[in-house]
Amino acid sequence: MSTLPSPSGLALQNRLQWVFDPVSYLERAQRECPDIFQANGLGFGADKMVMTNHPQALQQLLSNERRHFIAPGRINAILRPLLGDTSVIMIEGDRHRKRRQLLLPNFHGERLKAYGDLIVKITHQALASYQPGQAFLARNLTQAISLQVIFESVFGLAETAKYNRLKQLLAGMADLFNSPLTSAFLFFPSLQQDLGAWSPWGRFVRRRQEANTLLFAEIAERRANPQPERTDILSLLMSARDEQGQPMTDQELRDELMTLLFAGHETTATAMAWALYWLHAKPEISAKLQAELTALGPNSDPMEILRLPYLTALGNETLRIYPVAMLTFPRQAITDTELLGQTIPKDTMVMGSIYQVHQRPDLYPDPKTFNPDRFLERQYSPYEFMPFGGGIRRCVGDALAQFEMKLVLATLMANYRFSLADSRPEKAQRRGVTLAPARGVPMIYQGPQSPVTPNYELQSLAS
Repeated sequence: MSTLPSPSGLALQNRLQWVFDPVSYLERAQRECPDIFQANGLGFGADKMVMTNHPQALQQLLSNERRHFIAPGRINAILRPLLGDTSVIMIEGDRHRKRRQLLLPNFHGERLKAYGDLIVKITHQALASYQPGQAFLARNLTQAISLQVIFESVFGLAETAKYNRLKQLLAGMADLFNSPLTSAFLFFPSLQQDLGAWSPWGRFVRRRQEANTLLFAEIAERRANPQPERTDILSLLMSARDEQGQPMTDQELRDELMTLLFAGHETTATAMAWALYWLHAKPEISAKLQAELTALGPNSDPMEILRLPYLTALGNETLRIYPVAMLTFPRQAITDTELLGQTIPKDTMVMGSIYQVHQRPDLYPDPKTFNPDRFLERQYSPYEFMPFGGGIRRCVGDALAQFEMKLVLATLMANYRFSLADSRPEKAQRRGVTLAPARGVPMIYQGPQSPVTPNYELQSLAS
């Protein structure tokens, strides 16, 4: 461990750079310490921390869980203020394995298929009030779409005052962490001081309490009036039983709902906003996608859209160049082990650097260039391209996120016209624990495609 290099600078300097400018920190660390390095003092609650971006080390790290490494939930405490203590992200061991088994079927197979028409409908509805010439932020549009998708698929709620208030509260809670400065609340727990309703943390705490009240009321109402025919995720989780025949507690349901809401809509919204930026910053890429969508024709089945090769490559390149999640969840060495010939002592925390592996020139020539074709020319292993993490902590909702991203982008690009509001390049900055476009991608809505591509969803909305 002592032979591992560390990025230059004092621990506090590195921590501040990691919090306020994570891209610069990771790129400097990669220049100074390729492949693997000590990353102590970044605020993950561990005295000894190692980061690696080498595919061989990532494979060893993520495929040797339970033998050489464990994935302790407690080290994810940075997310506790948002998610609580019993979320799938916070628990570990057999309890974590069983919870994943409970959650996974809701995001795959027939359940995924059922979300297709819903996603397309919500995308059109989000544009219904837009006027030609209207300025907007792409991330606001994609967040509205993604939040609505999660609300309808997770809760199956009709539009009510309670429903709309819950959406406002959750959006407000997420927006507390919308910049590097306010994200510091997560990385420096000493800042989490409730100084009254007008203080930033005080406002967050009060929104969280009101959201909890609404969520617990919804759970209580469902328990009192069970409807076995409901297929939304909350109803399915409430009907699930563990091996001892026990249902999830109200607190477990609340924490899992918060995880699905925040992890499910914040990350997907950011990825879709990045994709809209690249499509309009590089017209040749937009032209290739338009040609693929035109060849597919109108009234396409969502599952056909899911399989489009260029759309898939576009999504992959979007998630490569600025992955929404920069790091894997931490693993802890349970015995002395080796990575890339370096001894990793027992109890050391090890994290895979998703951003750095996606920027390796030996895997991605000219990595700063946005080029979807690289995903048509080469197949990447799960340890070379890993936007959703890997191993037992891989994102539960990755299939739904990619499905939603493709359907929303295809619907927007086939039916509407947009332009960037200016030519300034969009830069990446921290948003909570994610990497988001700093300006939110300012755009102009130009109007419907001319002629408008026939679409059964548009027809049904007009009828």
